[in-house]
Amino acid sequence: MAAKIAEIFDSFQNYLSDEEEIREEIRGIVREIEKSSREILMILQNIHNENETEENIIVSQYCAKSRDLLEDVRKNYEKLASVVPKDQYYRYNDQWRFVTQKLCFLVSLIVYLEIRTLVSKEVVAQVLGVKNNREEGFHLDLEDYLMGLLQLAAELSRFAVNSVTNGYYDRPIEIARFINELNAGFRLLNLKNDSLRKRFDGLKYSVKKVEEVVYDLSIRGLKPSTNPENSKETD
Repeated sequence: MAAKIAEIFDSFQNYLSDEEEIREEIRGIVREIEKSSREILMILQNIHNENETEENIIVSQYCAKSRDLLEDVRKNYEKLASVVPKDQYYRYNDQWRFVTQKLCFLVSLIVYLEIRTLVSKEVVAQVLGVKNNREEGFHLDLEDYLMGLLQLAAELSRFAVNSVTNGYYDRPIEIARFINELNAGFRLLNLKNDSLRKRFDGLKYSVKKVEEVVYDLSIRGLKPSTNPENSKETD
């Protein structure tokens, strides 16, 4: 009997050891992904420091450098997908959830800076090198994508303020329009997840912050004219 019990618990120990090996391998890959995400963030933070005459050219350079680093991110997500056992995504996803949310934010920021539009979940998944749908395997979770978009709103509200400081008055108006549309989109969702709901509640402050910037431009006479003829006269 004692030998049988020892055999049973030996099998338990083998299981725990194997799982710890998997977790350790995952942690190593996630550390590399986090390192790349920090480097991308450091590059993109420079958008807040550029003046009007340099902005379009230099911002595009920041986006290009960031995309180069995303290639490393993609490779590491592919490694991660090969390590995580099939059908056990949610057993281990706490280890990469937050860095994935951060990368969703960074990819959405890059796309906004490049073409002034909202990146789709499918495109973010392609950039990161993961599947878009849960049924396909290692995938981009919808909650992580949405959390990334809410981080984007906060970052763009800061960008609006700094754009005015740097003498670029068109940008806050573009950002205000975009964030208001994003806010309207989120209001269509019935959010029941506590962390997502809490982050969504912060979106109204981003909206208010940008609207105050646009209002301030208006009362100071700095808001660019939407009439092309008026713009020519000003020129």
